[in-house]
Amino acid sequence: MAQAMRPNSATSLLATDGKAHPLQDALVAVTLVLGLTAAISSIFSGLHLLSSWTGLVGILAGGYGQFISVTTRERFGLILGLGASAVGFFIGMAHGGLFGGLIG
Repeated sequence: MAQAMRPNSATSLLATDGKAHPLQDALVAVTLVLGLTAAISSIFSGLHLLSSWTGLVGILAGGYGQFISVTTRERFGLILGLGASAVGFFIGMAHGGLFGGLIG
């Protein structure tokens, strides 16, 4: 009954293989925080600098996290953070962009 055996995933919320992935877990957390910050700040047009920059950094961090992710749980969190970062980035760009009239 080998199929009845399940790995113990109690070691980490994101690691389903039973091994620790501190870098991947940190990238998931950073991407989610940046994505939430970008998405929430994009509601206010005066915060377009914050939303566009945090969105851009969240997209880059999430992209690198996707590149080195190991488990499906990590990828799921990264996709949520990437989506929120992209929404915040694009709305921030529509409200004034990365520099918002500070250059040119």
